[in-house]
Amino acid sequence: MINNLLNSIQNLITLNPTEIGIVTSLFKEKIYKKGDFFLEEGRICKQVGFVVKGLMRYYINHDGEEKTYAFSQENDYVCNYESFLPQKPSSKIIQALEDSIVLAISYDDLQLLYANVSEGERFGRIAIEAVFIQLLQDINSFYTETPELRYERFLNAHADLQQRISQYHIASFVGVKPQSLSRIRKRIFTRF
Repeated sequence: MINNLLNSIQNLITLNPTEIGIVTSLFKEKIYKKGDFFLEEGRICKQVGFVVKGLMRYYINHDGEEKTYAFSQENDYVCNYESFLPQKPSSKIIQALEDSIVLAISYDDLQLLYANVSEGERFGRIAIEAVFIQLLQDINSFYTETPELRYERFLNAHADLQQRISQYHIASFVGVKPQSLSRIRKRIFTRF
């Protein structure tokens, strides 16, 4: 399990054998059953996770309606950085859509990683830059693309997730009601 995490980190930085031991000791295995919360609204996000197995959904509660804005699956990191970095209560929710295994590191242990791994801070910077770029792309997509185009982008980026995520959650992610998603899907699939 730890090998996928180490490979992910080593795609960005080099780890020597001592540093591999540090990383291995700082990440702890956590099990989430389907429906369990990685992060609840109003709580402080105290960990960054690496999804070994399973699927997580990020959403907000807006006037009693759930608005899905992201997913994390195998080999993705899971965190609400908006809460984690300043250690402030979260307005976002992260919930397991499937039984999941996550390797998690606490805020304090991440600071130890930064201090004790020679390129640790570089790893953190590169990782958060990727999150920032994805956030900008998602915001741009929401304001400039039609729901049909956003659904097509979802299919291109997450083709393997279509069978793992309910149509309700996909519709929420695209920004439409489930009935509208059905019409969009019908239009797209009749073109092919």
